[in-house]
Amino acid sequence: MFIGVAGLIGVGKSTFTTKLTEHFQKEAEASGSGAVWKARYEPVETNPYLEDFYKDIERWTFNMQMFLLAARFRQHQEVLWDPCHRTGGGIIQDRTIYEDTIFARMHNEDGLMTGRDWDTYIDHFYIMQGFLRYPDVIVYLRVSPDIALARIRERGREAEADMSIEYLERLYEGYEEFAEEMQRYTVVITLDWSDFQDIGKMAEHIVSTSDRRQKFLRSLRRI
Repeated sequence: MFIGVAGLIGVGKSTFTTKLTEHFQKEAEASGSGAVWKARYEPVETNPYLEDFYKDIERWTFNMQMFLLAARFRQHQEVLWDPCHRTGGGIIQDRTIYEDTIFARMHNEDGLMTGRDWDTYIDHFYIMQGFLRYPDVIVYLRVSPDIALARIRERGREAEADMSIEYLERLYEGYEEFAEEMQRYTVVITLDWSDFQDIGKMAEHIVSTSDRRQKFLRSLRRI
């Protein structure tokens, strides 16, 4: 199984990814199935543009988006070829490559990325798209922009200190459109993440929902 975890900056994707992976791995070990579950995270620590980007988005947005596009494509290929899939387990990814287009499109629409840069970015994405596979499930952790901002302030990353509510509001709009559009291609499970919930119950919900809806999608994906 390939599960993508989506949501606004600060929503708690990394924590959710960690806990869900640990939950599935413990279940696998308890059952003796031999399944292996792994987590894959955003390249935050290795991102050379992060601090510059938040200081001057217009100057650095193209550099930032191209770095992330390459990093996520590399990670996406690692996810697809990881041998853990053959064990009956899977990988849970903190933010997928598909979500990058939300940021890039928003920056273009807001005049922070030039039309020329947008064309270059999206051309690269379309080339890569032929080598991608949609996750079996996308879990969209939905919170309001003001809750996301409060969590960003709480975690205290220096690069995010000047994050504005307006920026998150625009992202929220993009994520809502993203979640609706992705339902055409795979299973999207939207969770209200305004309050953190029991990970065991969330895992059961994810498995039961995906099982009900995967048969047609999997047959379609083989074509």
